[in-house]
Amino acid sequence: MELLGSTLTATYARPRPTPTTFLPAISTMASSYKNRFPHYTLSHSLTLPWRPSTYYKVASITPELAPLSRTTQDLPPTKIVPYPGNRTALFTRYTSDDWYKSNQVSYIDSATSRRSAVNLRADTNRMILDKEQQTRKTQDDTSRNLGERINDITFWKAEVNYEIDQMIGETNALSDMKRRLERALAETEGPLQVAQECLYHREKRMAIDLVHDEVEKQLLREVETIKSCQERMRRHLDKILAQLASNRAAQHELERDASDKQTALRIDDKCHHLRNTSDGIGYFRGVDRIDATISVPETWAKFTDDNILRSQNERTASSKLRDDVENLMTMTANEMWNQFSTVNVAFTNRIAETKDAKNKLQNHLAKTLQEIFQTEIVIESLKKSIKDTSAPMKVAQTRLDERTRRPNVELCRDSAQLRLVNEVYEIDDTIVTLQQRLREAEDTLQMLVHTKANLEHELAIKANSLFLDQEKCMGLRKSFPSIPRLVGYT
Repeated sequence: MELLGSTLTATYARPRPTPTTFLPAISTMASSYKNRFPHYTLSHSLTLPWRPSTYYKVASITPELAPLSRTTQDLPPTKIVPYPGNRTALFTRYTSDDWYKSNQVSYIDSATSRRSAVNLRADTNRMILDKEQQTRKTQDDTSRNLGERINDITFWKAEVNYEIDQMIGETNALSDMKRRLERALAETEGPLQVAQECLYHREKRMAIDLVHDEVEKQLLREVETIKSCQERMRRHLDKILAQLASNRAAQHELERDASDKQTALRIDDKCHHLRNTSDGIGYFRGVDRIDATISVPETWAKFTDDNILRSQNERTASSKLRDDVENLMTMTANEMWNQFSTVNVAFTNRIAETKDAKNKLQNHLAKTLQEIFQTEIVIESLKKSIKDTSAPMKVAQTRLDERTRRPNVELCRDSAQLRLVNEVYEIDDTIVTLQQRLREAEDTLQMLVHTKANLEHELAIKANSLFLDQEKCMGLRKSFPSIPRLVGYT
């Protein structure tokens, strides 16, 4: 039967089938607990280990008051008897056989426990002695292993420190080479600027002197040579920077490895000197179950060996790079010096050619001036001759005019008349010829004057070119960095 007003679990939330007999059987202990309801509210935690999963999973549903069972549906509430009282009064827990059997089991268990205790004492004494010896032997082995480990760490630490010293020396040497290369690169800026300024100044040449001569070719080649040397220096400078970074990275790995080994050496040395009577020893529960190791002796040694091998490779590459840079600076210095000398020779030859051309132009100008003077005299003579023919022309024309006044038949075409006519024609032809020659002389004079102007202009051009090449350009090229400066020593 069910209890009215009591909180029921979801397991018994549905009505139970009506039992065939009202009182339970008392033949066995198990039967006396069938279909038994608790007389108290189930307030235990649902997470207790003895509860089956099916129970507390279903019990998560909020129970409601179950309807009255069929056995009490027709009874009035006053005649319903509470269930716990009925259970206590109607049946017992155990039988007599159960009681005797329980006593016999207790006797047997007691005897067995005593025998086990005797055997345990004997085994325990033997075990204590064995474990003490084993513990001492294990501790001695551990101390010996720690000592060997300390020797290994000391050896590899010395190797790492030696390699660090070698790497520091190589890095310093490469840094010095980098500074030399930077100084050499900076020294090339002066010659490059001089060559470019020479090209710029020579652009100020005038007219025909703006020629793509040998000087200009060599100047352009000098600019290309210096820029090529600078480009190679910059590439090697970038290589040096990358190599310095690699050297520092390898050195950093070695220093970190050395620092780790120093820490490990200090810790292992402290562990090696710990004894059972030492201060600071204590329990650290669960530390034996923590495996924080990340290497074995083989990988541990290989790690350090790889770091040393990497450092050695970087040192070899750094040394080779220093040799390459040394050869590069020597080669570039020679190239720039040779091209500088070639440009100077070209300038000298060009200046000599320009001076020679200028001298010849001056000679031609002097001759042209003399010819202009002579032509001017001829022009004046022609003008005077033309002026002198005016009087005979007037006389002849006056005679002809006067003879036109002869009367009647006296107007005779006689020899005098014919001669006067011929005289006029001759004088007129003479004037035309003289005027034509005067025009030719004036044209010649103009041509000579134009030639004089051209010669003077050419002389100005040559003078300008000489000033640019000899004064401006060669003045800039009086000095050039020495070989020691071009290789970065000063």
